Amino acid sequence: MSAAAEPLPHAFDDNLAKRNARVLAVAQALAGGNNTVIVSTASIVGSMLAPDKGLATLPVTGMVVGMWVGTLPLGWLARRYGRRNALQSGSLFGVLSGLVSYTAVMQGSFWLLILGTFFGGLYAAAHLSYRFAAADTASERLRPKVVSWVLAGGVFAAVIGPQLVIFTKDILSPYVFAASYLGQSACAVLAAIVLGFVKVPPRRAAHHVDGMRPLAEILRMPRFVVAVACGVVSYGVMNLVMTSAPLAMVGCGHSVTDAALGIQWHVIAMYAPSFFTGSLIARFGVERIAGLGLLILAGSAVVAVAGLSVAHFWWTLILQGIGWNFAFIGATTMVTQCHRPEERTKVQAFNDFIIFGAMAVTSFSSGQFLALFGWATLNELVFPLVAVAGALLVWLVMRKRAEAVAAV
Repeated sequence: MSAAAEPLPHAFDDNLAKRNARVLAVAQALAGGNNTVIVSTASIVGSMLAPDKGLATLPVTGMVVGMWVGTLPLGWLARRYGRRNALQSGSLFGVLSGLVSYTAVMQGSFWLLILGTFFGGLYAAAHLSYRFAAADTASERLRPKVVSWVLAGGVFAAVIGPQLVIFTKDILSPYVFAASYLGQSACAVLAAIVLGFVKVPPRRAAHHVDGMRPLAEILRMPRFVVAVACGVVSYGVMNLVMTSAPLAMVGCGHSVTDAALGIQWHVIAMYAPSFFTGSLIARFGVERIAGLGLLILAGSAVVAVAGLSVAHFWWTLILQGIGWNFAFIGATTMVTQCHRPEERTKVQAFNDFIIFGAMAVTSFSSGQFLALFGWATLNELVFPLVAVAGALLVWLVMRKRAEAVAAV
């Protein structure tokens, strides 16, 4: 490992972790507004500008690819220059995302819109790692709670983003959503200001960190394999459905406002359970809560297949959000149990790299599946994906029990 400034490896400070979690929750509320603006608008704008309707969700795919590409450089920046500086570098791309997307709408450029959403993805890679930043100094007992608290900031993002879209979409008429993208940039600026209040523990320069294991060794851990599987399926399934939902709703004759409100309820459902998910994990165990999340994701697909009314779409999105919350926070908690403090940035970055890579695939395929096979068939894909993750989770629990019996 090259010379770098590393966090003190065993400096757990729960009071600092709680303080940072509160600050990061506010930053998450503002930064997450960027995501909801893109999700609410990009596939609709894409359908207006794309040379092929099957490419309508490609701008959302651009965001997900940005999230994927940004994860490993973000981990390197965190190791080299510190966690807060790495997160602030993402804020720059948040501002650029809105400005470039605004220019794309004004010029009617589909490919420039994709560039703008790609920048938004780079920003998302940063603000989605806020959950790990809060856990940096937390004890093992507190980690699931501070992760939940940070993600709870997304509840306000669920209101900020869609309401921003609803109130600004026609301000610069006939350039629909142009003003919404300017508002997106403003949210990124405010989030950057809030990030300045995060307190980072002291760092030490090091050429080598004793006890740091090779990444390949960590990747072979059964718990890490299952954690990644649950993270990939929860985020991949949610993204598959969420990406195409606004386009499917408009295609079924529902209004843009209905679609934006559907995304709003979806994002509220993604983050509102975070106020108690950490406590549920502490009480019932991470595997049970992650498994419950997977079951709820499967239930959302049942609702989607049952009908095409506004209520069916909204309940599908709401259940998707709740299921994602339980499964993803469970997966994140399991990841934090797989690494030592000195290994955290590389393991966390690699975990997100795999998850967001899978999201890029589901995001791109979402538009193609919707165009070729329809909304119901797209949701039927949820069942086998959830079944695989669920089977791995059961295997982990059985393996854990067998080891406990053998140790007696």
